[in-house]
Amino acid sequence: MSKYIITVDAGTTSERAILFNKKGEIVNSSQREFEQFYPKPGWVEHNPLEIWETQKFTISDVLEKQGVSASDIAAIGITNQRETTLVWDKKTGKSIHKAIVWQDRRTADFCEGLKKAGHAETIQDKTGLLIDAYFSASKIRWILDHVEGAQARAEAGELAFGTVDSWLLWKLTGGKVHATDMSNASRTMLFNIQSLEWDDELLELFNVPKAILPEVKSSSEVYGHTDADLFGGEIPIAGIAGDQQSALFGQMCTEPGMVKNTYGTGCFMIMNTGDKVIKSKHKLLSTIAWKIGDEVNYALEGSIFIGGAIVQFLRDNLHFVDNAPEIEALAKTVEDNGGVYFVPGFVGLGAPHWDQYSTGLMIGLTRGTEKGHIARAALEALALQSMEVIDTMALDSGIDQKELRVDGGASANNLLMQIQSDMTGLKIVRPQIVETTAQGAAFLAGLAVGYWESKEEIQSLWAKDRVFEPSGKDVSDIKRNWSRAVERAKAWVE
Repeated sequence: MSKYIITVDAGTTSERAILFNKKGEIVNSSQREFEQFYPKPGWVEHNPLEIWETQKFTISDVLEKQGVSASDIAAIGITNQRETTLVWDKKTGKSIHKAIVWQDRRTADFCEGLKKAGHAETIQDKTGLLIDAYFSASKIRWILDHVEGAQARAEAGELAFGTVDSWLLWKLTGGKVHATDMSNASRTMLFNIQSLEWDDELLELFNVPKAILPEVKSSSEVYGHTDADLFGGEIPIAGIAGDQQSALFGQMCTEPGMVKNTYGTGCFMIMNTGDKVIKSKHKLLSTIAWKIGDEVNYALEGSIFIGGAIVQFLRDNLHFVDNAPEIEALAKTVEDNGGVYFVPGFVGLGAPHWDQYSTGLMIGLTRGTEKGHIARAALEALALQSMEVIDTMALDSGIDQKELRVDGGASANNLLMQIQSDMTGLKIVRPQIVETTAQGAAFLAGLAVGYWESKEEIQSLWAKDRVFEPSGKDVSDIKRNWSRAVERAKAWVE
């Protein structure tokens, strides 16, 4: 049997290739950042060719570093930043516009128009989503409206739309496969999560031609093989899941009611709801977690747009710290937040507020405010945003949580994890491998090719690193003042 699985982890700021062994352990990895483009306030773009070239480099690099060839790889799994929208020419394989990133807000007014026209309930019933610029449909509409001749070419079947997984699959297979999996399709606002197909009524509403859409497959099956010229041999591509669903699977949250939170650029909390779609009454999203074989699992999700990016902001924009881990030490220089609250509404607020017109806000500053207070307020903002989502999940599902499984870069911050436990009153469980987003895609790919025999075998690989329990500290004032600060950040952009 081949020795390894490669996960292609196509993130928002970097591309990674990670090599996993039979025990689900990382044996090698390669990472490279790529450029972010901000052409106007609230606009965020990526260069699709740079995404591909960067990802191709990391795969070649990890093979070289480990000293293995294509024949040593059982399969490739893909996990990706979701909703980011690409449209390319099927003949040339060239994109017709830069990728419009999930964080991009340029279609906010268009989305407001859809709400005013009374489409919100229909869209939520069909897709599980709330109308927002976050999702792909309005981004596709923008590209077809703003690139000359694009609508006509789309209708003629000359163009292809995809999220980043579809783009990489197309490039990896030399343009032979145009497909996506159900978890990614469910984030486009064009896919009916009940009937499990592209929805004609929604395609008509957004005026998106069906000819540009990828084929929708399960999350664990062989989609195709890499072009032999790329890595010196064909490798099956056998698993695809959007990053948050992939992390849910990597955390082995395979039973209804299990919840994970990923602290990445954003924070994304997902609860497995089994084979049932739970329609949220409190502005959470219903989404497809994965399809394996004939079984579809659904989930409730709360998306927080700015999570770990708070720390990036303090590091890169304000030069508070030289590197992200320093934020914990800085926050520990003070005993509390000193009355400072930091609402990171840089690109609007996600769940459970969904305010496209909020902005970033720091409030409570006094002459006595120190850098440590701001650092602590930043960590508390991550934990308080997540607390709001988990409280809302309990309201929607009727399930009282006892534990929250955590992963992603910021989950390594022990102070943040303790704050999270205090704010939610839950046990916070960190696994030994916090790269669960990449691990989930590896598991899905490995299942499809028999590298792992069953979900039960994979379950046995998951192990705890540390559990954080509530300290008993009174946090009622922090919660109350946080709510006041959030209200002041709302509806600022005119």
